[in-house]
Amino acid sequence: MPFLTEKLLPERYRVDLVALVSVTQPTCIITYREFEPEVRAALKPGEDSVRALIVNDQVDISNMSGDSYLLEFASLGGMKRKPDDITLLQHSSGTTGLQKGVALSHGAVYNQLTNYAKTIHLNREDVFVSWLPLYHDMGLIACWLMPILMGNPLVLMSPFDWIRAPYRLMQAVSKYKGTLSWLPNFAYNFCAQKVRDRDLEGVDLSSWRLVSNCSEPVRWESHHIFFERFKDCGVRYDALVTCYAMAENVFAVTQGGVDSPVVFEDVDRASLQEKKLARPPQDGEAVVRMVGCGRSIPGSNVRIVDAKGHSLPDRHVGEVAVQSDCMLTGYYHRPDATEKAFIDGWYLTGDFGYLVDGELFITGRKKDLIIVGGKNIYPQDLELLAYQVPGVHTGRASAFGIFNETNGTEDVVLVAEADGSDPAEWDKIAEGIRVTVTRGSAVALRYVHIVGRHWLVKTSSGKIARSANREKFMEEMQAQGKNF
Repeated sequence: MPFLTEKLLPERYRVDLVALVSVTQPTCIITYREFEPEVRAALKPGEDSVRALIVNDQVDISNMSGDSYLLEFASLGGMKRKPDDITLLQHSSGTTGLQKGVALSHGAVYNQLTNYAKTIHLNREDVFVSWLPLYHDMGLIACWLMPILMGNPLVLMSPFDWIRAPYRLMQAVSKYKGTLSWLPNFAYNFCAQKVRDRDLEGVDLSSWRLVSNCSEPVRWESHHIFFERFKDCGVRYDALVTCYAMAENVFAVTQGGVDSPVVFEDVDRASLQEKKLARPPQDGEAVVRMVGCGRSIPGSNVRIVDAKGHSLPDRHVGEVAVQSDCMLTGYYHRPDATEKAFIDGWYLTGDFGYLVDGELFITGRKKDLIIVGGKNIYPQDLELLAYQVPGVHTGRASAFGIFNETNGTEDVVLVAEADGSDPAEWDKIAEGIRVTVTRGSAVALRYVHIVGRHWLVKTSSGKIARSANREKFMEEMQAQGKNF
């Protein structure tokens, strides 16, 4: 689980933990002493499945070494697992996500690590350097299980230390001759903007063999700004590679830039947005620069499908579907969600994209997810928090993401309806929303837009139409001459 920080409300943390216990039905929970009160507060003695709560300082590890420990482990069945047995669950962030645990088998994890290691040409000289949290699939699989199970050195730092001092990543790569790292797109911008010259004295980044941009949409501008900032420290442009990954496939689906340069292409913006066709631009037309995420790794296959699950030809935008030998067994204790996620044996990712000669390009998300700094943010969670603020009409708030070119990730905007028209009162409500959402979620909310009654757009079924509200907000800002 993510650590409980001062930014998160303990009540919210308990709600998430209650959801995990309810869905996974564990018999035992192991935690740290400082988190024991929070865990106990989330349990219902006599009602839930938990029979034991173990605190780490209660465990005697003095006898857990050498052959005796391995023999004891084997006698308990640890060495008798079958390839199809479940080894771990990955839960994405957000209340809804916590109710969908991605169940992965031993065989699926093994196949992913084997196939991905081949793709990136993993060798004994490789050294992993990472700050990624272990409750994220990129941190857990690529930067924890892979180096440990493949026998490579791992230099791991706290994500809290990295966010306070991003130069530590560069210093660690230089000190330990790191060769492999994985970063979400926002980290490229963050490092380029926050790392100062004085923190790079004597730093040598020439050992970096592959730095994979993964976990949120890849931006060419982010690669460019990162390279320009750190090229004098030895970063090679061909070391900046790309990856498309998801927990449902254990981790990587595609990888680009390893055996050939990362693919960039300009496509006609209007055609892409309106006709869902990625065609080369004509003279004078507005363009969108797309970044390829590479080709499928061994054991995984990708195709683009329409709403009925039919395959689409190259350059036609549709939903990305995946089939592999490292696919999830299902959503744990959620056969309903599992059935909806597959069509004819292909997993529907919820992402939109297109293929060109096997190269995958991601254009957007079918779902309403907002990705901020590599984190999946569910807008309905933010909206529920906003409803707690006096003056906000329940059911009349809409959260959505708008890409920030400077930061290389999305900014969250929350629009909420309120009574009256007093600017001072609306400012008070907006500040209340900022504080409540920031404390109760993984988002540091900055942009709150208060509007009058009936401003928000809803669907025919009464649901908030987030994409329509996003467009309405942007049009209103443009009409007022405001840049966002």
